[in-house]
Amino acid sequence: MTTFPELLREWRLAARMSLADLAQCVRYDRTSLHNFETGRRPTPLCVAEAADEATGANGALVEEWHREDRERREAAATHRVRAAALAMTRDLTALADLDIAELQDGVAATAVDYLASPPGPMMDRAHALRGEAFERIRSGHHLPADRSDLYVAAGRLSGVLSYALLDMGDADEALEHATAAGRCAAYAGDAELAAWVAGTKSLICRFQGDYGHALEHIRDGYQWVGSGHGTGEARLRCGEAQCLANLGDSRAANQALDGAETARERIRRPDSLEGLFGFSRAKQSYYAGSSLIWLQGGHDAERAEREALEAIALWRSGPVAERSLDDERLAHIYLATARVQLDDVEGAADALVPVLSLPVEDQISWIVKRMDRVAGMLSAPRYAGNRTASETVEKINALAA
Repeated sequence: MTTFPELLREWRLAARMSLADLAQCVRYDRTSLHNFETGRRPTPLCVAEAADEATGANGALVEEWHREDRERREAAATHRVRAAALAMTRDLTALADLDIAELQDGVAATAVDYLASPPGPMMDRAHALRGEAFERIRSGHHLPADRSDLYVAAGRLSGVLSYALLDMGDADEALEHATAAGRCAAYAGDAELAAWVAGTKSLICRFQGDYGHALEHIRDGYQWVGSGHGTGEARLRCGEAQCLANLGDSRAANQALDGAETARERIRRPDSLEGLFGFSRAKQSYYAGSSLIWLQGGHDAERAEREALEAIALWRSGPVAERSLDDERLAHIYLATARVQLDDVEGAADALVPVLSLPVEDQISWIVKRMDRVAGMLSAPRYAGNRTASETVEKINALAA
């Protein structure tokens, strides 16, 4: 049976409407509409009604929306009963304590696997693991000495959930999970996790375009940075650079990036956990490139191009555990953006080649947003007669069509 997201796409294509066309009719942005069509986010009834009218579906979309909504409600009711029964069973059953090292190994594996996996499956895994940690905290089935480690585990898994929801385009839910991670860090007295949470909250604010609050989270995070302990300070300074660049302060943004380099040189003790909770040399170059593309080009674009190329090269040649596929793809987009700013349209098109063949399930929200920007830049009047520019815009538009 055809699902509502599939039906929505079918009717849009039948009406010869692009995502952008339908987005205007339903009064939602293109990224949200793309998430509705791919099933990444549930479609509100108001969108279904507006899309039904705009595409001439004659009630078919609204009817399917209501049918699936009834199924969801019935499934939710069943799920609630099952969950309540299972919770009571667990309370009544004296389970032997699990080895906390087993749980910590699961957290470490999840943090590494996240870098090369779609956010949906990682969200499911993190949720299941966090349930184990939470149950042991709540039930008291642990040794007193393990309580702090359990809170750290629960906090890190909340951090994985935060990243997953942000990659799926839901900043509000991502922030709730990040806040929970911060509370866990406070209960555990873990400064490293607290600094990471501050950087992640800033990232969420940057996703929303709120650079003032993003900067506040960064500066709050500096209180948790230990001298020479891990990459926390380098990550925060790179986040500060992203804020400052988006606020138009080239000099301060470059100084923050230079400060991140100095912070990395001071590291004497590695991060306690790699993967999502580490901040590799490649990731630092990636952050630098993604910062400077928001300025006015020139020397900033030249540095952004160098940093993006460096990030891509490091990821390709470095350890598999440090390779973040989504960030590597985004680095290609930032490289293309810098090259457009430098009027190198051919070079920009070459940089986008690996991204233009991505299947829908690998097009995280960041990729969709940043590709839209490149398409907008290449659609400027100055490139009206440039065949490479127009062909690249067509390919970008077709990517999420």
